[in-house]
Amino acid sequence: MYGFLLALLVLDGIFLSVVILLQSGKGGGLAAVGGSGGTMADGVLGGRQAATVLTRSTWTAGTIFMVLALVLSIMSSRARAPESVIQVNAPAAQTAPEPVLPGLGDPPAGGDANESGNPGNDGN
Repeated sequence: MYGFLLALLVLDGIFLSVVILLQSGKGGGLAAVGGSGGTMADGVLGGRQAATVLTRSTWTAGTIFMVLALVLSIMSSRARAPESVIQVNAPAAQTAPEPVLPGLGDPPAGGDANESGNPGNDGN
């Protein structure tokens, strides 16, 4: 479903681009809002021109594009579980090995490296 809606969004965006490029420019920008000698209120509050097929298709394609973008955004945000950037999972608790205390327990089975019986540091 997500892939289909995404493909539809891309096709709608291409269609919207073509329809916008086919329209003729109105020209003038903000300077032409008031018309010649008229006030800006006359241009803003004046009557609208008849909507052409290209104008209606632009509004329709733009509305479809915005609705699809909103739906895809909601679908992608619900697909993932929310995660916190600050909260990090603690590492698993590791058990520390028991300390070896001298004189306690059995001597090593492989023989003693110090054959002379001197518990001190012979090499130093």
